[in-house]
Amino acid sequence: MGASQSTSHSHSPVRAALHVLRVTPSSPASKTDIESFFDFVVGFEGSSLSSENQLDTNQLEKIVEAHEGKTLRLLVWNSKSKRTRAVPIVPSRKWSLQSQEGSGSDPNFRPSLLGLSMRVCEPDKSADNVWHVLDVVEGSPAESAGLVPMGDWILGWSGGVLSAENDFYDLVEAHVDKPLRVYVYSYDFDTTREVVLIPNRHWGGDGLLGCVFGYGLLHRIPPQPEDRVPGSIPPELSESDDHELFIPADTQADSFHDQEQQEWQQHEQHYYHPQGAPRS
Repeated sequence: MGASQSTSHSHSPVRAALHVLRVTPSSPASKTDIESFFDFVVGFEGSSLSSENQLDTNQLEKIVEAHEGKTLRLLVWNSKSKRTRAVPIVPSRKWSLQSQEGSGSDPNFRPSLLGLSMRVCEPDKSADNVWHVLDVVEGSPAESAGLVPMGDWILGWSGGVLSAENDFYDLVEAHVDKPLRVYVYSYDFDTTREVVLIPNRHWGGDGLLGCVFGYGLLHRIPPQPEDRVPGSIPPELSESDDHELFIPADTQADSFHDQEQQEWQQHEQHYYHPQGAPRS
């Protein structure tokens, strides 16, 4: 990974930024420490970060294109640490062209220079819409998917982010007996993973998932300790000898992978937010 330098900001340095939703494997971004859902591209080294400024996406796009094959230092703000850091990255089209060759020709295909799926949003409000896993019923779809009570938060799904509390429940209702790929943050391990849920009514219990969620101000992701090393095992778990350490599974469903990849491509520019259905 490329080295990065951090500076402190108690709030986001800009009113609008590019929210990183996905880092594509084998891309230039995958070789950096850019983190999906928690990182925001706020500019590039040499640009102003005045709180009165908004990110000029057109200017940033031109800068990225001008640095193809050369090192560009993106300014990235992290919503967990509340810090901005400079991330060196080398924009390139080679990786995406090679990927396209393996998947067939597409007349609408546009090579990606960075390998980032992003959306414009207000960074300070990005952490509002998360769902805290409070309880998981034994034998339920939620347990089978590896959701961890109290330690996991649902951040979004393969189609992007969600904008209101009922959006997640509507999404679950729309995927009865179908795979639903969601992105889950583990506070215990400070990592984000993909989890495949299969909501259904025949698992033997109440609800489609067998899981209780919390939403709102009291259920937002708490800050990590300042001395915590990202991805490290918490002391209270690493020092325990009384039980076997359980690490949340990154559930894989190979038969659904191609379908989910297509969903990402369809939603990279337009994100669907279901509305109006009651909680299931």
